[in-house]
Parts: sequence; C-alpha cells; structure tokens
Amino acid sequence: MPVRRFGGHRSLVSHSQSPKLSYGYTKMNIARGGYRVFSANSSAACTELAQKITERLGVELGKSVVYQESNSETRVDVKESVRGQDIFIIQTIPRDVNTAVMELLVMAYALKTSCAKNIIGVIPYFPYSKQCKMRKRGSIVCKLLASMLAKAGLTHIITMDLHQKEIQGFFNFPVDNLRASPFLIQYIQEEIPNYRNAVIVAKSPSAAKRAQSYAERLRLGLAVIHGEAHHSESDMADGRHSPPLSRAITGHTGLELPLMMAKEKPPISVVGDVGGRIAIIVDDIIDDVEDFVAAAEILKERGAYKIYVMATHGLLSAEAPRLIEESAIDEVVVTNTVPHEVQKLQCPKIKTVDVSMILAEAIRRIHNGESMAYLFRNIAMDD
Repeated sequence: MPVRRFGGHRSLVSHSQSPKLSYGYTKMNIARGGYRVFSANSSAACTELAQKITERLGVELGKSVVYQESNSETRVDVKESVRGQDIFIIQTIPRDVNTAVMELLVMAYALKTSCAKNIIGVIPYFPYSKQCKMRKRGSIVCKLLASMLAKAGLTHIITMDLHQKEIQGFFNFPVDNLRASPFLIQYIQEEIPNYRNAVIVAKSPSAAKRAQSYAERLRLGLAVIHGEAHHSESDMADGRHSPPLSRAITGHTGLELPLMMAKEKPPISVVGDVGGRIAIIVDDIIDDVEDFVAAAEILKERGAYKIYVMATHGLLSAEAPRLIEESAIDEVVVTNTVPHEVQKLQCPKIKTVDVSMILAEAIRRIHNGESMAYLFRNIAMDD
C-alpha cells in the first residue's frame, strides 16, 4: 500500500480509493453548467421566435408563466430550477412596449434571485433605441433602460441592428449587435427576379451608409433621396437656446456671437439613376410608413418600375398595413425580430425573413465559451 506525506505526517491510501477520489474532484471542476432558454412573454405571437430558436438548439423552452394581474402589474413565475445555469431570456417587443420591458425586468430579477449563474437577454429589437440622443429638454431614455436592465441582473445582451451602434456604450456589460443584412441580401438574390437590374435606395441622406453597404455587397448602384420632404434626426431642433430668445438678456451685452444660419431643405431630388430599374429601399426600422410611401411615389415618378422596401425590424404601427397596400410599394420585407402576423393578414405585400438561425448560433457560442467572430465575418467598422 503506497505511503503519502502531508505536512510531515504519513498517510495510507489504497489504489482502489485514489482513482475514484481523483476522478470525482476533476469532474466537479471541469463540468460546465447547463443552460435554459425562457420566453419573457407567454402570448403565442411573442413565443413564436423563441420556439424556433429552441428547436434549432434542440432544447425545450423553459417552463415559466408571465401574466398581468387585474391591476395590470406584471407577475413572473419560474417553474423550474435555474441555480448555477446560464439563462437566456428571449423577449420580442409587441405593440405594448412598456409591458414588454417590465416583463423582461421582472423575469431577469426573478432569475437573479433564483441564483442563475449568468442571465443573457436576447432582445432582437431593442426598445427605445430611437431615443438615444438628447432632444430638447428630454432625456436619453435608451441609457436609462440600459441601466435598468443591468440593475435587474442581466449580464449580457444579444440584439440585432441597433438603431445606432453607439448604444452599446450605454451598457457596462457585453453587447453583441448581430446583423440581419446577410439574410435580407440572400432574399434579394433568391426572391427578386432580375435583381441585377436593381438599385439600392436610401430614403434620406442619414440612411445612405446602410444603403451603401448593401450596394457594395450586391455590386449594385446607389441612389439617395434628398429634399424638403424628408427630415433626418440630426436636423431636428434640440431646443437648447436657453433662456428663450424673447426673454430680456442681462449681463455683458458687448459679446456678439456669430448667428447660426437656419437650414433650408432643397427641392426634392433623387441623386442617382432609377429609370427603368428595380428600386430597393433599405433601412433598419419600418414603423410609421409615410416616409416610405412618399419615397416610393417619387421613385415611380423617376421611372422605377418595381419598388421593394427591406428593413430589419417591422414594427408597422397604426395604419401601416393599409397605407402599404394602397401605395406604390410592391413588397415590404422584414425579419421576425418583432411579431407582425396580424399586419401580414391585413396586407399581403408584407413578407417575413426568419433570423432564428443566427440567434440560436449566438446562444450556443456564448454558452460554450466560443468566439463570436464567425457571426461578424466580413462586417466592417462602418457597417
């Protein structure tokens, strides 16, 4: 029987015991914890994407109940143990944005207090992303939401096509901003006949960079609509001339600052040739569709014979389906980051591209500790 020394004392260890103890110790340290995928909303429309993701991962959707009480408070009941596991919360944003945000916050906090190891939010469309800049005397609501999510217990976020990439800087934990453009580009190549005769269109100068990315990848021409009918976010008055100009100014009056000239939009024009071509308008969000409808009318006047609109997030609020159906737009293509089955029933022009594949792969790689670089291949800094 072998003899081992511990601190100057002799100990007898049998051969039959040592392998068992060694194996048990090694297994305890190298075994990875499991993972669960939950949906932060129990409605059928919102769980559809979660079901597709879990089917691709080969796992079952976590058991939980999310509901509103009679006084409209949000309640979450997690029906299985999550201790020491990686938890992925999938939250698609329906029309009731504020309720969806509360569902996500309450579920994240419930999982945090249930001793989950890591809590990763899968939020394909990040709400309040348009409120990421100071406007008048308002606030940067997107930064507030980022702080709330961190406080609730999230440790990582997977999202898709943030309205501004700089939003990632609002968080104090990792954010993976995936891209839907490979799926939309594949749709253009496979579903649009004679797409080589197309031109990529930006409906305003602020959307030109995204349109340029599509045009360069498809080897197509680029056109930009510019003029008084379109107003970019950067042109909105921010109301910072305080105190108001009508108020009497006291103090030093000898200081004469140069006056900023007011902007004046030029007449509406299309920079680029669209005559006899297929026009493909690209953007990240399509919500109120008036700008897209107006752009389609202008492109028709300039000779485009077919008009498509491609966007990642199809919010399609208010009268959007009716306006699209009555417009010169031939087809609107969006991904399933936001549920829009009701809008599709109202307007057959709306088509959906499934992006559950890349979301499922992101979940798998994060849980296994693999690099995410594969999901961002051929994506430049300005994309």
